[in-house]
Amino acid sequence: MTRAIMIQGAGSNVGKSLIVAGLARAARNRGLAVAPFKPQNMSNNAAVTADGGEIGRAQALQARAAGLEPLIDMNPVLLKPETDTGAQVVVQGRRLTTARARDYARLKPTLLPRVIESFRRLATGRDLIVVEGAGSPAEVNLRAGDIANMGFARAAGVPVVLLGDIDRGGVIAQLVGSHAVLDPEDAALIRGFAVNKFRGDATLFAEGMEIIARRTGWAPLGIIPHFAEAWRLPAEDAAEITARPGGALKIAVPRLGRIANFDDLDPLSAEPGVSVVMVEPGRPLPGDADLVLIPGSKSTIADLAAFRAEGWDIDLRAHLRRGGRVLGICGGYQMLGRGIADPEGIEGAPGRVEGLGLLDVETVMRPEKRLGRSTGHARDSGAPVTGYEIHIGATEGPDTARAWLEIEGRPEGAASRDGRVRGCYLHGLFASDAFRGAFLQELGGTPGGTAYEDGVEQTLDALAAHLEAHLDVDALLEMAAPV
Repeated sequence: MTRAIMIQGAGSNVGKSLIVAGLARAARNRGLAVAPFKPQNMSNNAAVTADGGEIGRAQALQARAAGLEPLIDMNPVLLKPETDTGAQVVVQGRRLTTARARDYARLKPTLLPRVIESFRRLATGRDLIVVEGAGSPAEVNLRAGDIANMGFARAAGVPVVLLGDIDRGGVIAQLVGSHAVLDPEDAALIRGFAVNKFRGDATLFAEGMEIIARRTGWAPLGIIPHFAEAWRLPAEDAAEITARPGGALKIAVPRLGRIANFDDLDPLSAEPGVSVVMVEPGRPLPGDADLVLIPGSKSTIADLAAFRAEGWDIDLRAHLRRGGRVLGICGGYQMLGRGIADPEGIEGAPGRVEGLGLLDVETVMRPEKRLGRSTGHARDSGAPVTGYEIHIGATEGPDTARAWLEIEGRPEGAASRDGRVRGCYLHGLFASDAFRGAFLQELGGTPGGTAYEDGVEQTLDALAAHLEAHLDVDALLEMAAPV
């Protein structure tokens, strides 16, 4: 018999993804066959699945915590924002359409059967499904047609635990207020609550827990202290990327408006000899950076225009004159070329825009998306690499003759004549310890011998132990219902 429990939040960024990952690892450690599920996610940080689609990277981390390969059914609806009012809609791993917010509101109810289909398929043969909500069920203005929170919970018959965030203040109002505005039938699905990100003496909030329990009728499941090691796990949202001072080697990363698939930064941040600095709009690229890394983008042409508007193109040329190096990954690679042509208007009006001109290559946007996992090696060091590609567009030109990677038996990437500017389409390559070490040594750094993947596993185990110590996991699992 498969049972399920859903973790919803009293607001956005209350820590749902992290808690679901920790619960998945805790359940696995208890010998349960567990899988994560998120009906709808909104993120440009996607992962390529074992069955050839894409899902939110948070669900890929949760799958890892459960000891599973990521599957499209773990996140059947993924929204990838392209503008402030529109997003690409990915359903069961494949692009369905691009929709503005109002159009998506009309589309949502038609997606619920696909969501339930994925949920039922994922549940087959498992002991437990831990479901993650999105945003907050208290956004009752969005309740009609909802598939992310209570709409899914009621359709699938899954009980809910509501998570509050005390770090931002007002957690009593978050939880009691959610109870006040919810439809009574929705509120009845909530069995318990927990308070997350506590700092200090948790006994000081005992009365607060009693007040919430009394006013809502929900069972208190625990006060979860801030998990200090969370930075060691791949970040879900770009908003979570902060400067992580480390060692003398400085890598500057401009924070693009539609930054995508920024998991390339996590292994670099984990190195004790490296400082990864996110450069916010309105600030120049630092003059003392050893490497400027231009990350992926969901809207390359728009982010290229913003890059120029910030004056970062001028800073980048000054950086190269000082002897610095530049790496562009995916969208960042496309920006480094002579130009980007979009004849079909995939990213806006049809036409061509000038690139940064630092690589002698041209990119043509095409509607077909390249999506897949890859293995290979670095051509100079021979170090093995693994990663994934997730992009539209093809890049060609003279500098591709200096491809610096070989992926699945084919050359990949491009480099300038002096080798100080490089680009490639392969995401995730820095998770490979040997490659990362050789790359950092080439920059003049001293790699610390960090075993990145082992560190992620150890952190997931520490997260599970953290939840076992501060959350009533036994009671939470007893609340899970057959589905």
